[in-house]
Amino acid sequence: MAKRRRPNSAERRRALCDAAIQLLADDGAKGLSHLKVDRKAGVPDGTTSFYFRTREALLRAVAERLAERDLADLQSVVDSSDGRGENPSPSRLSQVVIQAGTEPQLSRTRARYELTMQAARDPALAAILQQATDGFTRLHREILVQLLPHGAELESAVVEDLNNVTLTFINGLMARIAHGDRVVGSAEQLDGILSAIAAGILKSPDRGRLTESGAAPPARGRATAASG
Repeated sequence: MAKRRRPNSAERRRALCDAAIQLLADDGAKGLSHLKVDRKAGVPDGTTSFYFRTREALLRAVAERLAERDLADLQSVVDSSDGRGENPSPSRLSQVVIQAGTEPQLSRTRARYELTMQAARDPALAAILQQATDGFTRLHREILVQLLPHGAELESAVVEDLNNVTLTFINGLMARIAHGDRVVGSAEQLDGILSAIAAGILKSPDRGRLTESGAAPPARGRATAASG
């Protein structure tokens, strides 16, 4: 009988982090402990403490593992063109978002929001999550340029508006998904919503300035408090 190969250190860390992700999703941050991760991962007691000495170290490693998996999913959207220079299917991005509402992605979605709450009290954890957000934003911008007709010809400020607004919508949608509210039920439906958002921005006379720093420009034809 062949001997069972023992996982190396990196594999063990990933397995422990994946078990911790599931615990965060099921029981919340208060339900996470080194011993519970051991039991969830099916490893001897003390294994998680050996690899992650403190709770903070465990949470930070989990955040890095989540970022690794989430960014890999989004990178797959960028890489899904057929090699002939054609755009990836418009529904590929929406499929990734909608899948966040079904397992195993749903557990990752819920764990991500648990970590976000913890990050308010842990600057190092917040920095890891911010780095992941920056990577997600960069890839999302790249996808938008690929998907939109003549996307590569749009001014950078317009692309930034499209990126900020659609990401804000997607983040809100995923928060509702994490709480079991499937307000959008299919990738095709989400495609239609994102297309409508993009069309509205592209038709706006203020496109390129909608999400810039500072106050939003007042609506045309409407008096502001200052002018009254």
